[in-house]
Amino acid sequence: MEITLVQALLIGLVTAFCYAGQLLGIYTNRSIVMAFFVGLILGDIPTALTFGALAELAFMGFGVGAGGTVPPNQLGPGIVGTIMAITLKNQGVTPESALSLSFPFAVLFQLLTTSLYTAFSGTTSNAKNLIKEGKYSKFNVVANLTFIGFLVVGFIVGLASAVSLPALQAFVDVLPQWLVKGFSVAGGLVPAIGFAMIMSVMLKKEYIPYVLLGYICVSYLGLPTMATALVGAVFAIIMYNLMDLTIIHIKEQDIYLQYYQR
Repeated sequence: MEITLVQALLIGLVTAFCYAGQLLGIYTNRSIVMAFFVGLILGDIPTALTFGALAELAFMGFGVGAGGTVPPNQLGPGIVGTIMAITLKNQGVTPESALSLSFPFAVLFQLLTTSLYTAFSGTTSNAKNLIKEGKYSKFNVVANLTFIGFLVVGFIVGLASAVSLPALQAFVDVLPQWLVKGFSVAGGLVPAIGFAMIMSVMLKKEYIPYVLLGYICVSYLGLPTMATALVGAVFAIIMYNLMDLTIIHIKEQDIYLQYYQR
């Protein structure tokens, strides 16, 4: 599959918007969001959403910073990985193998992000000085330099990722088929590892029955993801109603005790 110049420019604009959007707190720098836009531009939304969902599961665990660690940037799988998953699927690249191949780019883009933050770290003090000097027009420019920098760099990254498709195709052609299959297996394990990492932190003994129920629904009953999610929603509603009844009962007991204490 070839990417036209118009598509490459659109991918660059989408990447700029999603990359800079993280500064606004609107969660555009998520794999599934970027994958959807890339799939819309390249005309293959099902493959894009399949890949985006895999990437989200993977980043659910190790995509969260713990302590002083900085997780890989989702720009890697969201843009580069989705492009590979769509354009190279006729060459044997599955969404799982594209996920594995995109992780080096995720690490690279995180280094790029850290460099940008470092480069613009002095804008805060400069902006304060401009306010004190009454230079408000210059203050508006300096205060938004970080956002502008992310927009420009995001556009360059997106455009370069789309334009470099022939190099990616040549790289995949060089790889032996057994290695591509190995990447597919590894990519299939990565979401499970990410989910296991987040569960190791969040899981409590009260939630174990629901985890087992989900496992039974998927492994033994063969239910699809949506049906399993609906089963979980049913139990969530039941638990919510039981909690409401418990709160009402406690309040009634308090009123009863207060009445007879008088």
